[in-house]
Amino acid sequence: MRHQFTLEYWQDGNWHVGRLIEVPGVFSQGATLEELRENIQEVYDLLITQERTPAPPAARQEAMELEV
Repeated sequence: MRHQFTLEYWQDGNWHVGRLIEVPGVFSQGATLEELRENIQEVYDLLITQERTPAPPAARQEAMELEV
């Protein structure tokens, strides 16, 4: 299944740097815009397919409000 995301990117010296607006943590760079797109795809793939270490049995969760 394909989803559409927004790639925000800019030039930093000789590098194209970017991130996916809708997916926090997906950030990369590339020597060309095409390389940046490929790297962003790879980061996204790793983020959604990585296995998460389960929390210990005694772990708890709670709602938390933060000041932004």
